[in-house]
Amino acid sequence: MNQEYLYYACAVAAVILSGLAKGGFAGVGALAMPIMALGVDPVKGAAILLPILILQDAVSVWSFRHSWDRHIAKVMLPGMAMGVAIGYVFAAQVSEVAVLGVLGLISALFGLQRLWIERGGAMVLPSNSPSWIGMLFGVASGFTSQIAHAGSPPFQMWVLPKRLPRDTLVGTTAVTFATMNWMKVPAYAALGQFTRTNLLATATLIPVAVAATLAGVVLVRRVDPARFYTLIYVLMVLLGIKLLVDALLA
Repeated sequence: MNQEYLYYACAVAAVILSGLAKGGFAGVGALAMPIMALGVDPVKGAAILLPILILQDAVSVWSFRHSWDRHIAKVMLPGMAMGVAIGYVFAAQVSEVAVLGVLGLISALFGLQRLWIERGGAMVLPSNSPSWIGMLFGVASGFTSQIAHAGSPPFQMWVLPKRLPRDTLVGTTAVTFATMNWMKVPAYAALGQFTRTNLLATATLIPVAVAATLAGVVLVRRVDPARFYTLIYVLMVLLGIKLLVDALLA
């Protein structure tokens, strides 16, 4: 396949996945960067995607602006800021493949464990783990997001067991990740990634980005709230397996 055609095919697929994730199907967005990397250099791909993610965040935050948990955002955002800073400082020394491999293994095991706990529709009490644990997961989320736009699994590991209402979960995810993605802008600017070429590539993907996010919002509101968490855990397992396999084959 022509390299330009391959790039556009991968870019459109990545933007659609990230849009669905921003619309509420959390987890699938972490597949965006691995797919994007099939058609373009990973560093360039991450720079092209960041403004897209910020735009999709805006659509998602507006759609769920009345449904989000302020306590969770207050706990996790300071940790996310620290994680982004750590990721920026150690970007050159950290193996993205290793990070994604570990993240994939943990995501798959966590998703399987939650599916086992909730098998048969059993009533599961919400988790009330202390705030300092949430901050640590925030650090992990910020770090993996800075390295590979893959901050969703650590966030989910602390937030999903709280059993928030569907729309509150989606809204909280939207607000925290919208804020964190803006935290990453100075780091990407300092690395010289917002070039004219990259920004033009971003601009061509904007219509797909907006349409995919709106589609995610519409679809997630049609999912039975009782089955929503099961769907998210299944997506986490599939995502974890995909990231782990990619790391082992790299």
